[in-house]
Amino acid sequence: MKCLCFVVLLAILIAQNSSDLGVKSASSDGFVSRKGVQFILNGKPFYANGLNAYWLAYEATDPTTRFKITYVFQNATIHDLTIVRTWGFRDGGYRALQIAPGVYDEKTFQGLDFAIAEAKRLGIKMIITFVNNYSDFGGRKQYVDWAKNTGQNVSLDDDFYTNPLVKQYYKNHVKTMVNRVNTFTKVAYKDEPTIMGWELMNEPQCRADPSGKTLTAWMNEMALYVKSVDSKHLLSTGLEGFYGDSSPQRKTSLNPVAANVLGTDFIANHKLDAIDFASIHSYPDLWFPNLDEKSRLNFLRKWLECHLEDAQNILKKPLILGEFGKPTNTPGYTQAQRDAVFNATFDTIYESAEKGGPAAGALFWHVISDGMNNFKDPLSIVLSENSTTVNIITEESRKLGLIRGKGKLSKTKI
Repeated sequence: MKCLCFVVLLAILIAQNSSDLGVKSASSDGFVSRKGVQFILNGKPFYANGLNAYWLAYEATDPTTRFKITYVFQNATIHDLTIVRTWGFRDGGYRALQIAPGVYDEKTFQGLDFAIAEAKRLGIKMIITFVNNYSDFGGRKQYVDWAKNTGQNVSLDDDFYTNPLVKQYYKNHVKTMVNRVNTFTKVAYKDEPTIMGWELMNEPQCRADPSGKTLTAWMNEMALYVKSVDSKHLLSTGLEGFYGDSSPQRKTSLNPVAANVLGTDFIANHKLDAIDFASIHSYPDLWFPNLDEKSRLNFLRKWLECHLEDAQNILKKPLILGEFGKPTNTPGYTQAQRDAVFNATFDTIYESAEKGGPAAGALFWHVISDGMNNFKDPLSIVLSENSTTVNIITEESRKLGLIRGKGKLSKTKI
């Protein structure tokens, strides 16, 4: 009963004070930029761990559930998590952001407005993704279906990358997003320093062209377009990090076999001039279900180390581990196994950051607020539960954050 009363009271307070959001901007507020392999914030190297909360706009669409966003952000700051990655899309379906090409639901857009305003108020940076590779929440499939309904000769999801009308739909969405004026802060997204950067897509793939050329061409076109309408923010790909034909040795030694038909190329995709930082994800349990726990942990370390080496020596750009986690439905799962994954991940990121290397932080997948059973899954974490994993998250994030105060700028030039 006490918990329910708190929830109701918090919702009321948020509703009463929503017009003030954004007025009390965090003192650390400024645009995150890049210098060589490091992010820079207010003249100093910027390192930070964070989390994924893809559901922010969905829950914030209803003013009575916006307290969940506030609660998660407050818990994030308590645990020194200062980057939040979320979706800037929901194409078609219930509570859609984009109902049809170029047609938006104002209530849902105000939900995203609220999430950005709350992040601003609490000193959190956001990475926002423009579209999904998968059909969840619409994604590429919805764009292709929209084009098909107009009579376009499209049938495959991968037509998303080549059909002129579909590409224009995407550009229109990007333009709408960056020009959106937040109804709470009154600041256009393209002028909002709370937004650390954009991602072209969540885990882009193109099975129609395993060589990677189609996806690289699309990324180059869209990255240049994003920069033409928003020159202030950083941009990345949203890739999982699978290697392609430009790195045959890495492709053979690191990629899961199933990844070799996905048409991605970690090096070629991130060498594009308009891409500011590298993106990778890490899910050894999903990629190698038949390996034992020790082997998967060894792969995790090698996966991170090799990508960091390539970010330093080849790309000469910062790298963010955009997703990682340990699913509780893994056969033989124990809490100690999840702790080991988080320790190994954070340790590898810290070792690079401490030397002024390209590792900027790690964002675990994913956080939910108390009682959010509709978004609970084997990877979800509730920060207020203070599990051993949460304790590791807190300790490692505080340690990484300390580098910001004493860090030296890398000598690597852009």
